[in-house]
Amino acid sequence: MTLPDFLTEGSEGEIVLTGHRIGLYSVVRRAHEGLSAEQIADAYPSLPLDHVRKVIAFSLENKAEVDAYVEEYGKDLERQEAAVRPVDPAKLRERFVRLYPERAKEMAETDPTCR
Repeated sequence: MTLPDFLTEGSEGEIVLTGHRIGLYSVVRRAHEGLSAEQIADAYPSLPLDHVRKVIAFSLENKAEVDAYVEEYGKDLERQEAAVRPVDPAKLRERFVRLYPERAKEMAETDPTCR
């Protein structure tokens, strides 16, 4: 896909809005969810409304390619989320007590949720 000057492809293949860390995926996904350009701009205060409108127009003009990118990006996010191991709070607390016994003792004395 040939990108216009208001979109930039990073080294990892993520397409972002030029001058921002906000991704094409995020804007297009919100548009697919039914949000207007104004609502998307409100969600990203650093992003000018005209930039959002350009991205939406680009995504409509290049629908097949952009939709394929968004779908693949979404699948990649799902794979990453599935790979994350859940944290066991009890084990985390035990590790904290082992590594920082004095701080753990202070916390237990002042905060009942730390006991």
